[in-house]
Amino acid sequence: MQLKPFVAIDTIKPTTSFSIIIPARNEATVIKNCLLSILQQNYPTTLFEIIVIDDHSTDNTSAVVEEIQQQYNNVQLIKLQDTLEGKVLNSYKKKAIENAIDYAKGDWIITTDADCITPQKWLITYDAWIQQNNTVFIAAPVAFTNNGTLLQTFQYIDFMSMQGITAASVNAGFHNMCNGANLAYRKDIFKSVNGFKDIDSIASGDDMLLMNKIKKQHSDKVSFLFSKDAIVATYPMPSWNAFYNQRIRWASKAEQFKTKDTSIFIVLILLYFFNASLFILPWLSFFNSYCLIFWVVFIMLKTLSELAFALPVAKFFEQPFVWWFPFLQPLHITYIVVSGWLGKFGSYHWKGRNVK
Repeated sequence: MQLKPFVAIDTIKPTTSFSIIIPARNEATVIKNCLLSILQQNYPTTLFEIIVIDDHSTDNTSAVVEEIQQQYNNVQLIKLQDTLEGKVLNSYKKKAIENAIDYAKGDWIITTDADCITPQKWLITYDAWIQQNNTVFIAAPVAFTNNGTLLQTFQYIDFMSMQGITAASVNAGFHNMCNGANLAYRKDIFKSVNGFKDIDSIASGDDMLLMNKIKKQHSDKVSFLFSKDAIVATYPMPSWNAFYNQRIRWASKAEQFKTKDTSIFIVLILLYFFNASLFILPWLSFFNSYCLIFWVVFIMLKTLSELAFALPVAKFFEQPFVWWFPFLQPLHITYIVVSGWLGKFGSYHWKGRNVK
């Protein structure tokens, strides 16, 4: 990775107006900390607003937001159920974001999740990047917290690698990855590509599929904000079952690139079959010992190539757990194969809903 970390110049006067949109469903235990981290930004309060859109929560998410509203006049709450009139959707999150954008006053939309914590210089770093770059869409880094357990360490390292690939691919002009927990785009550009139209039936993809739509019209104005001051922290999945459901949800949008961006789809297919072969070869070794030799060689090549890429990324994220990397390969291969298969042919459970 040759990306140089971006640092905002302190003398730049903030000028960008932001509307920060947070879709929330049953997030009462975490949303207060998320909101406070944004409200305590080192950024003029006149230049940003927060719009929380409650997606049919059955807990007191709305009550927590309303309590914050009493103290801060730039926090707004919308209830999705009031606008849908009982209509059943496959992608409530996209509809939530789209509805919130209709209320947004800022020139730029930033999306994040209710369980995220933003750094104090988050908005001022976005503003400096916008002022210094001709961009309309910005992907930015996200990091999981990590308590050192196998489950959280695996998720941290895997997600950290994804973030590194995201930064490198966007910087190289591929523009094929991003994460909705830390994403910004101009409101007028969102409107000009008709928002989520034609991708609104897909449960996931409020980030990458939107990025793909904007890329087609503004291929040279999509960027990655590679800055430590822009890293948003979020919680990993609390259980292996929740983790697999999350990754199946992510994998489910891969099919959409078949027609929308063939090159991305081909890369995803090749990566899937490479990991599938690594999953199958040990079993074939019972019939042919050469299969085991091939498996060991391919595992070593995979580990060394990925580790060479992961080390500089780990340095950026100040991540001390990268030594786990080689030992987690069997687990990584298994989840790629399983989640990829179920993302295409199965269904998953997410936020209390069964999704196809």
